[in-house]
Amino acid sequence: MEIKKVVIPVAGWGTRSLPATKNIPKEMLPIYKKPVVQYVVEEAMLSGCTDVIFINNQNKKIIEDHFDYNFSLEEVLQRAGKTEILKEVRAVAEMVNIISVRQKLQLGLGHAVLCAKEVVKNDPFAIMVGDDMMFSPEPGIKQLIEVAKSERLPVIGVMEVPPEKVSRYGIIKGDEFSPGLFKVRDMVEKPKLKDAPSRMAVVGRYVLTPEIFEHLEAVKPGHGGEIQLTDALQAMAHKGRLLAVRMRGTRFDAGDWCDYLTANIYFALQDESLRDDLIHRLKDLLTCR
Repeated sequence: MEIKKVVIPVAGWGTRSLPATKNIPKEMLPIYKKPVVQYVVEEAMLSGCTDVIFINNQNKKIIEDHFDYNFSLEEVLQRAGKTEILKEVRAVAEMVNIISVRQKLQLGLGHAVLCAKEVVKNDPFAIMVGDDMMFSPEPGIKQLIEVAKSERLPVIGVMEVPPEKVSRYGIIKGDEFSPGLFKVRDMVEKPKLKDAPSRMAVVGRYVLTPEIFEHLEAVKPGHGGEIQLTDALQAMAHKGRLLAVRMRGTRFDAGDWCDYLTANIYFALQDESLRDDLIHRLKDLLTCR
């Protein structure tokens, strides 16, 4: 099983991040020196993916433009002798092959994935949510790819969440047959804590096979006519065709303001030229509280 294609749904409106996202896609909000979506694409690239399929809408062409050359800007940088930043800018355009698919109606994550059917064809593929960042020594999606290859089954990524956040996620019911590896028996979308089968939440990383499209086409639209990916995954789980991996690393949800701001601090602290000044300013702010 070889995973070269990754589907990244980016067509949503980003209402959790308003008013910042009124005219800027949430995926293009900056985290330190790079937009959110670039971190996601870099994770895919470091995991061996070569083809990125953006499920986009007509108002967010700026996302695919970010991964293209900007000859006017590059000429300015060249004339100014800013060779290091020029190298960084060009590298973004050379990361992966970008394929854009228009999602004409935003009808849920399942519908977004279904839009990729004709591009994915008969290949196994990854899915990465465009505003969900994962950082660890081994790239997040690669952790799933390795399990999918060895077990030859679809795999989803899960992480244990605090009790107060259980109702925000899809939660799995499964049997842990190896450390950090679960046979998924069922899934519950955003349950109350008392009804949740566990605290293992699905966190926006998937490696699936084309069989998912059959299940998505059979899903009955729910509230607002939306087709939920969870419903299709649940059908696979009931057939014994779904595994879950407890993901290792640090996760940031860019749609959550606390996570978004924390991610900025996290990456800024990795910059040695900025680290000491930033720590000093943060200490001042905390002292003033």
